[in-house]
Amino acid sequence: MILEMKVPSPGESITEVEIAEWLVQDGDYVEKDQAIAEVDSDKATLELPAEASGTITLKAEEGDAVAVGAVVCLIDTSAEKPEGDAPSTYESGDEGGGDKNVADDLKKEQEQTPNTGEKAENPAQKTYASGTASPAAKKVLAEKGIDATAVSGTGKDGRITKDDAVKAVPSMGTPTGGNRGSTHSKMSMLRRKVAERLVEAKNTTAMLTTFNEVNMTPIFELRKQYKEDFKAKHGVSLGFMSFFSLAVVRALEMYPAVNSMIDGKQMLTYDFVDISIAVSGPKGLMVPVIRNAENLTFRGIESEVKRLALRARDGEITVDEMTGGTFTITNGGVFGSMLSTPIINPPQSGILGMHNIIERPIAVDGKVEIHPMMYVALSYDHRIIDGKESVGFLVAVKEALENPEELLMDNNVKKALEM
Repeated sequence: MILEMKVPSPGESITEVEIAEWLVQDGDYVEKDQAIAEVDSDKATLELPAEASGTITLKAEEGDAVAVGAVVCLIDTSAEKPEGDAPSTYESGDEGGGDKNVADDLKKEQEQTPNTGEKAENPAQKTYASGTASPAAKKVLAEKGIDATAVSGTGKDGRITKDDAVKAVPSMGTPTGGNRGSTHSKMSMLRRKVAERLVEAKNTTAMLTTFNEVNMTPIFELRKQYKEDFKAKHGVSLGFMSFFSLAVVRALEMYPAVNSMIDGKQMLTYDFVDISIAVSGPKGLMVPVIRNAENLTFRGIESEVKRLALRARDGEITVDEMTGGTFTITNGGVFGSMLSTPIINPPQSGILGMHNIIERPIAVDGKVEIHPMMYVALSYDHRIIDGKESVGFLVAVKEALENPEELLMDNNVKKALEM
């Protein structure tokens, strides 16, 4: 019996996928539920398992875009599983095979191949006049700063004429023998979709970015005091993401317009906070979502961040885990970025950019002190978020991060960290 394997739907609104890699070869025997291919959708990479055991016939090439429901391979379920490895086509010592016969065939092929090349012409003979510039040409070359040896003469016996000198162009640099090659590689469907969404965000939103800076000293002191006990009790580290997420939740409650989207001619405002976190995966940038962050504690957020980051890194993230989100946080600081203007993740209206932490001198109560400082950036859609709201939102985030014990922990650190 021949079984047709069709592309399953990886999620709502996805109409096609791309064959990223075949994990088996045409004619292989596969077992039921064995992973036979990796397919890319515009949101994630998924494995395609065999629906039955048998011999497989591939119907699509790597890199092909195939519609959901299309046949990508056939499985002959009546085929028996082979025992052991198949013998090699050519084995040393076989009559009619072996290295000797291959060499003989190659020799015959070379003997039978006609030599169609023509005898190379003798190179032009050089004389004492070759490369010699006429007086007028010398003057022109001197004015241009060009060496006569860098010019090919068209005059008699290779002399450099005035016309040659006039046409000569100064060298803008000569290759030094280093590698100057280039390669073309096809962008994955996920990368192409990300590119489309970024361009869409730039073209369809009135995007603006506002900046501020945060003194990270209070968070550093809390982490220094409690991070070991926090990890020992909860099995996750007390990172910066929980502080930033809870600061964002508080700021969104104060400025709900930032937690809104444009829906046609209406403004859709959410009474919950689903935070998309930008993480770098093997296939590119992904944005899994922390659901109902307003109901999570420091422990809950750190656990979710770790779980989603590991799933994205291992290529196990699902479409559902990346769907939705009302606001995005991206951390370019992990790569060393000091300042950036993050691009909105449509259809959301705001994204917060974190950056690297650098000790800098700042004025504190009229004195210069050294503190760990971070620049933060909020990119927002100016169509529904005014400057007052955007600046107020970012100031609220800054206030919470610089006074976390009071504004994020209700003056009870141990209870907030569930110690």
